[in-house]
Order: sequence, then C-alpha cells, then structure tokens
Amino acid sequence: MAEIHKKTFEVDGKAYSFETGKLAKQADGAVMVRLGDTMVLVTTVSSKQPRENADFLPLTIDVDEKMYAAGKIPGSFFKREGRPSESATLTARLIDRPLRPKFPKGFFFETQVIATVMSVDLMNLHDVLALNGASMALLLAGTPFAGPVSGVRVGRVEGRWIINPTYQELDESDMDLVLAGSDEAILMVEADARQVAEADILKGLSVGHDAIRQFNEAQRQFKAEAGKEGWTFEPPAVDVALQTKVRDLGLPAISAATKNPDKLAREGAVSEAKSQVVAALLEEYPDQERTIKDMLKAIEKELVRAMIIDEGVRVDGRGLDEIRPLDVEVAVLPRTHGTGLFTRGQTQALSVVTLGTLREDQIIDGIGVETSRHFMHHYNFPPFCTGEARRMIGPKRRDIGHGALGERAVLQVLPDEEEFPYTIRIVSEVLESNGSSSMASICGSSLALMDAGVPITAAVAGIAMGLVKEGEKVAVLTDIQGLEDFLGDMDFKVAGTRAGITALQMDMKVAGVSEEIFIRALEQARQARLFILDKMDSVIKEPREEMSPYAPRIITIKIPTEKIREVIGPGGRVVQGIIAETGATIDIEDDGTIYVASKDGVSGAAAQQMIEAIVKDVEPGQVYTGRVTKVMPFGAFVEIKPGREGLVHISKLANRRIERVEDVVNEGDTLRVRVLEIDRQNRVSLTAVDVEESSN
Repeated sequence: MAEIHKKTFEVDGKAYSFETGKLAKQADGAVMVRLGDTMVLVTTVSSKQPRENADFLPLTIDVDEKMYAAGKIPGSFFKREGRPSESATLTARLIDRPLRPKFPKGFFFETQVIATVMSVDLMNLHDVLALNGASMALLLAGTPFAGPVSGVRVGRVEGRWIINPTYQELDESDMDLVLAGSDEAILMVEADARQVAEADILKGLSVGHDAIRQFNEAQRQFKAEAGKEGWTFEPPAVDVALQTKVRDLGLPAISAATKNPDKLAREGAVSEAKSQVVAALLEEYPDQERTIKDMLKAIEKELVRAMIIDEGVRVDGRGLDEIRPLDVEVAVLPRTHGTGLFTRGQTQALSVVTLGTLREDQIIDGIGVETSRHFMHHYNFPPFCTGEARRMIGPKRRDIGHGALGERAVLQVLPDEEEFPYTIRIVSEVLESNGSSSMASICGSSLALMDAGVPITAAVAGIAMGLVKEGEKVAVLTDIQGLEDFLGDMDFKVAGTRAGITALQMDMKVAGVSEEIFIRALEQARQARLFILDKMDSVIKEPREEMSPYAPRIITIKIPTEKIREVIGPGGRVVQGIIAETGATIDIEDDGTIYVASKDGVSGAAAQQMIEAIVKDVEPGQVYTGRVTKVMPFGAFVEIKPGREGLVHISKLANRRIERVEDVVNEGDTLRVRVLEIDRQNRVSLTAVDVEESSN
C-alpha cells in the first residue's frame, strides 16, 4: 500500500493542507488540497510517447464540479452532471494560463490535469485551490514542469488586505484580484474592481506575490517529501546547417512581407514567403517540413520584435503608444433595445442589449453560493471575423472567458435592481478581429447600455497592452493587434472608467518583469482609456432618458407586507385576474415590492391602478362600483375590490320597501355603493348610491 503523505501549513492565518498517496494512486500525480471544508482532488497523467506531428504543447485542463460537493442533486432531466459549467470553464482557463509557459519547448507529450471539486463549505472558493493543486500534482509526478506555480486571491475590506477571502469577505471587498506566479514573476492576473486606482492594484499585486512565494515554498517542501523522480527530457537538437539555410532564404522575404499594415495582406505575403522557402528546401530535407516551418516562425518573431525594440515602429506603422483609428456608433439596429458598434483598426464588435423582467434572470445550478443573476454578457467569435471558414460549435473556452471579462468590467457601473428592475443581457458579436476584440466588446457594451437608457454610473472602456523585452531593452505597446499578442511577451487587458479600473486580465510569457514596467503599462493604459472615453463621449455621453419603444416597461410598487395576501388573493385569483385583464406581468417579492412589466405603458398603468386600489384601506364614505357576488334573503354581498366584500342590507337596496332582494339585483350585477361603516370585526356595511341620491 502506498505511503500517505500530508502537509499542513498556514498563509495569512488560514490553514491549508496537501495530501497524497491515499486517493487516485494510478495517476502519475495526485493531491488533495484543502482549505476549511473545501477540498479539491487534482490529478495529472502524461502519455509515454509524444504526439505525432505536434507543434504545440498538448496540455488539457479539466475542472469537474461535483454537485454532491455542495450536497445538491443536479437539476437536469438526467439528474447527473453534464457539460462543464461556466465557472468550471473559467477555472480551467485560470489554471492553464500560468502553467502552460512553464513547460519546456518541444514537450509534445499529451498531458491532462483534472481538478475534481469534491467538497465545498460555501465559505472558501475552490478555484485557486485547484490551481495550486495542479502545480503540486505535476511536481509530484516528476513531469518536466518548471514549477512550482501558485495562485492566490486578494481582497481588500476597509483598507485591510486579505489573502483568499471568503465569499462574505469578497462581497465587502472593493476588488477581486486573482494572480498566479513563480517566486520571481507574476504570470497571470484576473481581476475585477470597483473603479480602483492603478496604485491600489499595484499594491494588491505586491501583497499577492508575497503570499504566492509562501505557497511555492510549501509545494517545494511537499515535493521533496513525496515527489517521484523527475523525467529526463531533452528537447530535439537543432540542425544548425538547416537553420542557416532557412535564415538565408527566409530572412529577406519575410522582412519585406511583415511591413504591410493590412492584416490579411500581411498574413498572405508572409505565408507566401514561407511557402517558397519550404518548397526550396523540402527536396533536400523531405522529413523536416515541420522543423522548417518552426524555424520560419522564429524568424518572423525575431523580425517583428526587432522592429519594435530597435526602431520603435510596429508592423502597421504605429508608434508604441499609438491607438488604431477609432469609429463609434449607436442605435445601429432598429428593433433591439440598445446597440453599440465599436471599431478599432481591423477589430470590430457589435454589442446588443436586451432588457427583460426580473423573472428572466439566469438560474445558476452550481456548487457555489450564487443562485441567479440579472446581468449577462455573452461574447461570440465567429470564424468569418478572421476570414476563416470552420464549423460553428457553440461558445468555446475563449468565448466564455472573454465574455466573463467583459461582464466583470461593466457590472461595476450598473444600477441596482431597486433603481432599475430589469434583467439585462448583452451579446457582443465580434464582426472583425485583429487583436483586442474583448476590449472592443467592453466599449461596445458600454455604448449599447447608454443607447438602451440603462442608467449606468459611468462609461467603461478597455485597452489591451503588450510587451516586448529583449535583455534590458523593453517596449510597452498600447492597443496590441493579433500578431503582437502572438509574438510578444505580455497580454495585459485593462478596462475601467475615468475614475479607475473595473477589470483586468494579464498573461506573461517571460519572467523578470519589474514593478516599474507594470507602472508604465498601467499608466499607458490609463491614458489610452481616457482617449477612448473621449471618443465615446462625442457620440453618446450619458444614458438616454427614454428607453426603446420595444423594451418592456417595468413599474415598481411598494406595499405593506400584510397587504400581499390581498393582492394575491385566494389561490392567486386576484393577481391572476389583474394579469388576465391588463396583459401585464406581475412579480411579487416577500418584502412587499411588486414589479409590473408590460409591453406598453397603458397596460402597466392599469395594473398599477388596480393594485393600488386593492391595498388602499376601505374607509366610510368611499364610493365603489362593485360586482354582486351573492344574494341572501337579508341583502346582497358586493365585492368592492378584489378580495374585499361588503353587505348591502335589503333596506339599503332601494328607496322603497321590497319583498325580495332579487327584485332589485342578482348575482353578477354591477352596483354603485357607498361604505357606511366598518365594525369591530372588520365587516363592511354598504348602501346603494342610487338609494341615497333618490332620497336626496
């Protein structure tokens, strides 16, 4: 039986543990990570042979959120977990991004990491535990992985920094900052913030990096105690003679091709230059096509980076801090509730807002504490936006990740439900892409919200920053395009208002980026953000006062909680009657808040009037037109408002003596009555108004 190893350690006053040797013993590496009663089992397995014809790291990260972890049964028809939830997909991306750069070049062995969430205490979040467990499992397996890499979440409540805050602490925090890295460098950042200043973000990164070093040390100690012997991996040797021939043939042609400012034309010219080199060398090196292509790719990277570092010029001719031409438009589609079209160079996003009632919120059938949400941002990246033709298979991990980033950026400026009782959905369609499409979707979403008349507190804009670092030479790039993202050393997305940052995302491909570089990148991003906001302001500066005529109208009514039963009525008869008569949709909350939604203002106002009449107290002297509900020998009962009846005594039905009530009224008749009195038992006495008028 395998020996069980366990290590317990503390960071920021919280106890964590790693355990291996008890579960999943046939995996190459397995570790159970625990904080409180939240537990994640992370395993890794690598194939024993490299994947044929691979030209990238075949690393797969899967996050399996088990509903039993939260004591729940899945709500699906099949009553079992289906495809990964959105939160599982986002966690998988969170793990993949800092781990991938730590594998050696040429490592083409299929490697899978599975994080199984087995227990949640609804206090401690599981995503950073899964990230740390992934690094720990790879180290235990002896995989050629240059770890450890650790992740932490940083919050700030009333000026106090918290490492891995609980759900409650996170609700009170002005930022949710997740970062991962090695001892030397931060490799990944994912954050949302409540319009926080750049200096505070930098402080949060520093606090988080200190905690990362503590987690890394715990991983090193546990590996020394329980890890397997490491792989002996040697990357393929470089054929120097072939490399020289590839450079001699490829350098001049690729150099000329990379200087075309148009994306598709440049890509076509570079592809043609590479194809000519491959054709020229393939006869002499028939088995080296993949190697030749990799060498040509390296030449392209070298040329583009040298142009930026040495000349301060980019492939499209811009300076390092220059933004591509901007074009902003709103009210693009006539029947939608709000639209924003944002174009930056060869990147274009059309964002569309749809408003619905609160009952149209999204129900979250997951393992976390959230049960529903009234704001959604969905990002679509169809193949035509990059001039490609491929199968449409629904949202990919990248689409979900970019959609979530945009959602976090805009969420910070949305009104609360009491002020604006609508469910809001934004769909951002990327119609053209050459880098920074996620940031374009944020700009488009802000425009669309204002066009829809949603009372956001401020406009939000986003910009993507890049980095090229060669030794001591550093170039920070504003508004990177696709090639600069692919060949650069950093992808740093920053979104915010004029007041501060609302969301950011960063991925580093190199170590040793100093705080000075972060400061420089954030300042360039701030200047770019202000420039874009000025452009947006020139088209629409604040939310429209009137919503689209095609958007639903929602009226908010507040009634005493003791009146809720009267509005609902026995078996829901009263509220259903109002809905049937007016066509409005009515939602009643436990606190007495009533939302009346309608396609037009007339039906909503009618429903509002009926509800207000119901909750208004009955007082002597008031006149009602009611329906006779029951006829008795001694008088007639009249419903003066839904759920409330009064008695008209036979002597008060007419100005003469009558023998039978039916001689004057029958069930179903309409009768104008006045309230005479309300007795101690809350019974209402009525008189027919016609009797009073004739006697006068």
